[in-house]
Amino acid sequence: MTSTQRGPRERMVFSAAQLIRRQGVTGTGIRDVVEHAAAPRGSVQHYFPGGKDQLVHEAVDWAGAYAGSRVQRYLDRAADPTPSGLFAALVKQWSDEFRADGYGAGCPLVATVADRVADDATRERVVSAFATWRRPVADALAGMGVPRRRAPALATLMISTLEGAIVLARAERSVTPLTTVVRELGPLLDAAVARRR
Repeated sequence: MTSTQRGPRERMVFSAAQLIRRQGVTGTGIRDVVEHAAAPRGSVQHYFPGGKDQLVHEAVDWAGAYAGSRVQRYLDRAADPTPSGLFAALVKQWSDEFRADGYGAGCPLVATVADRVADDATRERVVSAFATWRRPVADALAGMGVPRRRAPALATLMISTLEGAIVLARAERSVTPLTTVVRELGPLLDAAVARRR
């Protein structure tokens, strides 16, 4: 769905996530979101009676669901899916974005927790969003032959490694941290696939 096909509510949630990626929660105002979304002025009160907190929470939910959907896209496109291939696909999205658009935007989940770690309601929303992402990664790994009991831990490792590499790439203004983690973590992930006798 393109931004022009989204209704005002969906555009505002998407815009909030995009602005949080660049400016953090504190730096993102309601007026900024309305302007970015090209939404009517009264739409915040109409769609988000809980104000900025509700909008931030829904942007966090959107980000977790979007990240989780990237897993299925990889599985749909890969002829022979592998754990290292999944990780490389998740990383590639970021490498491509940084090369095309620069290093100004990071993950909205990381930006939100950095700004709002003391706000339990928001922090719990971020935890839930990461779980929404981690679950399909773990399921995909199990589907590729990683033992079911080990798949959630490897999913956590993959997401944590990716998030750290994103932060380093932004700081260094280089995709090198991203290419490094793909090269170094890929063999470990593939080695976790149970060998069939």
